[in-house]
Amino acid sequence: MDTATSPNIVIHKRITSLRLVMAQHRLDAYIVPSADPHLSEYLPERWQSRKWLTGFMGSVGTLIVTPTFAGLWVDSRYWVQAEAELTGTGIVLMKIQSAASNGHIDWLAEHIPVNGCVGVDGMVLGLTAARAIEQALTIKQVQLRSDIDLLQQIWLDRPNLPTNAVYEHVAPYATQSRAEKLAALRKTMQEKGADWHFVSTLDDIAWLFNLRGADVSYNPVFVAHALIGMEQISLFLAEGKVPADLQSKLAAEGIVIRPYVETSTALSALPIDTTLLIDPRRVTLGLRQAVPVGVKVLEAINPSTFSKSRKSDAEASHVRQAMEQDGAALCEFFSWLESTLGRERITEVTIDEQITAARARRPGFVCPSFATIAGFNANGAMPHYRATPASHAVIEGSGLLLIDSGGQYLNGTTDITRVVAIGEPSAEQKRDFTLVLKGTLALSCAQFPLGLKAPMLDAIARAPIWAAGIDYGHGTGHGVGYFLNVHEGPQSISVYGMPEPHTAMEAGMITSIEPGIYRAGKWGVRIENLVLNVPAISGEFGDYLRFETLTLCPIDTRCLDRSILRADEIDWLNHYHAEVRRRLQPLVSGDALAWLLRHTAPVEM
Repeated sequence: MDTATSPNIVIHKRITSLRLVMAQHRLDAYIVPSADPHLSEYLPERWQSRKWLTGFMGSVGTLIVTPTFAGLWVDSRYWVQAEAELTGTGIVLMKIQSAASNGHIDWLAEHIPVNGCVGVDGMVLGLTAARAIEQALTIKQVQLRSDIDLLQQIWLDRPNLPTNAVYEHVAPYATQSRAEKLAALRKTMQEKGADWHFVSTLDDIAWLFNLRGADVSYNPVFVAHALIGMEQISLFLAEGKVPADLQSKLAAEGIVIRPYVETSTALSALPIDTTLLIDPRRVTLGLRQAVPVGVKVLEAINPSTFSKSRKSDAEASHVRQAMEQDGAALCEFFSWLESTLGRERITEVTIDEQITAARARRPGFVCPSFATIAGFNANGAMPHYRATPASHAVIEGSGLLLIDSGGQYLNGTTDITRVVAIGEPSAEQKRDFTLVLKGTLALSCAQFPLGLKAPMLDAIARAPIWAAGIDYGHGTGHGVGYFLNVHEGPQSISVYGMPEPHTAMEAGMITSIEPGIYRAGKWGVRIENLVLNVPAISGEFGDYLRFETLTLCPIDTRCLDRSILRADEIDWLNHYHAEVRRRLQPLVSGDALAWLLRHTAPVEM
């Protein structure tokens, strides 16, 4: 490789360029979060600044650069990956336990000199995060400058805004009209005393307006802001994204399309003595600063966040159908995998291609819901591993193959992890697999009070794993959208989350259950199903919920250590496999059907 164009040299040059413009602005440090003006999880290319500067491909991480230091803060899911990708760049890996950690803020408070100045692009810094930084820096009289986007000065070929067309999500899959959703939102605004509501989160906007797009990888959303009043609505998008007929239809409903760049101007023009509702966790500092001083700002979670998390009976019915099609696609994929192993060369990249192709043959499929994780043995020990054509493993020999994948369908979003045996798994591998399964089953069978804070459920899944003196470094479950983001709030079953009021579990929510065990350099195990909150019982102690398992795909019984399974756990597994067989059998044939029948056979004690 020509060292003049090697990745490490490129990263060094980019960090050097950043330091030069930092010096021009007299900055002691510059913060580059993994964020865009919508605080999205998956970023359009224009805002992949941290990735561009560091070469680290993970989805989460915070870069801090000073004149003499560059550090990247990432949580335990990415330690192995970051260590490999940062090698030789001069950027130091700063390990934190979870993405919620404020380790980078503590570092700034300790290392920036008194009366210093820290810079950040306020348009991509969350308001809540900005307040935490300002509070820590104020103690040392350090100024936070948020009015400068240094990347704009050094990223000369920076991508423009995405230009993909916006389209409608229509009946029967859109089970509630745009007018109904907006009327419900305005009623909530009125109850809170708000004249205006500003929304930046892309999934909230897509859900509210029954619109979808393709601006963000894996999520059918489009880049936009919305300013909603009692009589008028402005939807801010890049020009040319909304077809003329759809734009006319929206205009007839009181929804005006305005240029994306006019967002701050519209906020600054809000009438004095009116009240604006914003979600401080889901809006950036830069956009908040555009609001005039005379406007009263009411801070609360976006009402649409609650509304879209509680799937209606009609939506739940559609999701069940999507799960059946997804399960049938997986039967075809695993049948192919089983019959092809040993006869053809199969790699982790091949698996990604084949599993996507199997889903693409199913009705309603749009795209994957996230980048497929196919990790064989040691690669499976990295929770967010991604095989590439340049770096991947061949599936050969013996061990465990972890596959975490999902699909976006017009009638639902799927996310599933299965671990399958390649050759004969070892006794220790079987033990890890079975402990993880016990964690999955423990939470799947839980019954809990309506309104229980979701993080409080996390320990139920960890208990069988903790009992063996083992733990895992990620949350146990995340909310899932309805043909929307595969990661959706407000609920999050995570030991790292705070049991705040907005995390309450309500009927209709769809959440993942995905405990794991990861042995660095050896193997990883994660078993993931999606579940639906449904009513259980009611009595003198209140209303209770339970989980309905939505995901339909066999769990590999070849990996079981039956000696540590209880009779009721085997009974659950057999009942689950019987349901998988019943619902998928009509949708598959030939080798896929034979595979399904083999892998749903009852497990004997």
